[in-house]
Amino acid sequence: MKKLSRQDLNDILFGCTILGTGGGGNPKEGLVLIDKALQAGKEFVLADLDEVPDDAMIGIPYMCGSVSPAKSEDEQKYRGLPRMDEEPALKALEEMEEYLSQKFLGVMSTELGGGNTAIAFYVGAMLGKRIIDADPAGRSVPELQHSIFYINGLPIEPLAVANEFGDVAIVKKVVNDERAEALVRAMAVASGNSVGVVDHPARMRDIKNSVIPGAISYALEIGKAFRKAKEAKGDLAAEVAKAGCGCVLFKGRVSGYKWDTVDGFTIGDVFIEGEGGYAGSNYEIWYKNEHIISWKDGSVDVTVPDLICIISDDTKEPLTNPNYEEGMKVSVLGFPAPKGWRTKEGLEIFGPRHFGYDFDYIPIEDKYRLTD
Repeated sequence: MKKLSRQDLNDILFGCTILGTGGGGNPKEGLVLIDKALQAGKEFVLADLDEVPDDAMIGIPYMCGSVSPAKSEDEQKYRGLPRMDEEPALKALEEMEEYLSQKFLGVMSTELGGGNTAIAFYVGAMLGKRIIDADPAGRSVPELQHSIFYINGLPIEPLAVANEFGDVAIVKKVVNDERAEALVRAMAVASGNSVGVVDHPARMRDIKNSVIPGAISYALEIGKAFRKAKEAKGDLAAEVAKAGCGCVLFKGRVSGYKWDTVDGFTIGDVFIEGEGGYAGSNYEIWYKNEHIISWKDGSVDVTVPDLICIISDDTKEPLTNPNYEEGMKVSVLGFPAPKGWRTKEGLEIFGPRHFGYDFDYIPIEDKYRLTD
C-alpha cells in the first residue's frame, strides 16, 4: 500500500483528465475536494488488488450527469430547495452501508476522470477507506453499462442515489444495467443534471477479475509525463503519447464547435483545422459526454472503445467537453483501449454501432504506429 502525496494526487487527476476523453469532470474541481480532505487531516491510501482481502466489501462512488454547465433557466427550478453540506456520492456510500448493514473496506473509481476519480478518492479518504488501484473502464464512459463489470456479469444492484438537495433513493432491483442507466439518468435530470451514486457493492473476490488492474498507477504515469513536459517546456502531446503507449492523431486550431444537453448527456461536435504537418487536413470529433468517434478529412479515423484525448496547446491543460473556443490551438492524442473492451461483448456495448453508427471498430494500431 502507498500513501499518496499531494503531488501524486495532482498527477493522478491530470492523468485521469487526459484519459477521460473529454469527460469525467474538471481536475481543478477535483483538486478542491482533495485539498478539503487533506486539510481535514485525511490520508489517501492506494492499495493493489492483492493487498485487499477477498472477503472485503468494495463500493464504487461517483457522480452521474451531463458535463455541460447548468443553464440559468434550470437553476430557477431549484430555487428555495435546501442544499446538503455533504458530497452526494459520500452520502450515497453512507446510505449503502446502512442498507447493507456492513462497512466497505475500500472504494474504487467507476472511471478515469478528473472529477469522478477525485470523487472516489475523496469519499475513500473522508471515510477512512482504502483506494483500490484499478477501475472497470480504463477511461471515462458515458453510460452506466459501459463497464467491464457489465461484460463479466457483476450485478450493478443495489444502487444508492443521492442529490445535493438531500433526496436519497435505494434501488434494490433493476431489470438490467440499461434500466439502471435510464433510472439514474432520470434522477440526474431531475436534480440539476448531477447525482451521487454507489453501485456494484461486492466482495473483492467477485470484483478483482472484472477490473483493469493498475489503472490508477497508469494515470499517475501519464500525469507525471504531462507535468514534466510542461516544466521542461517540451512537446506535451509527444511526451504524453509516449508515456501512455499511444500516438498523436492531429494538431491544429478549433475552427468550430457545437453542443447541447440532451436527456442528461452533453452531446456535441468539435471541428479542427490542421496546422504544421497537418496543414490542409481537417479533423472532427463527436462526443456524448466523452469523445466517441473522430473523422479525418471526412473518413472515420478513431472510434470507441479506443481513447480520443485533447490537450490545449495554448493553456497547456487537458480539455474537457464542451469547453472549446474558436482559434484554440489543440493536439489530439489516441490510446488503445484496455483489452476487455476489445472483446466481442465489449464492442457490442461500447463500439461505434452502440452509438448508432453503421461501421465496425478498427483498432487504432491498424492505422497508427503506437509508441513503445
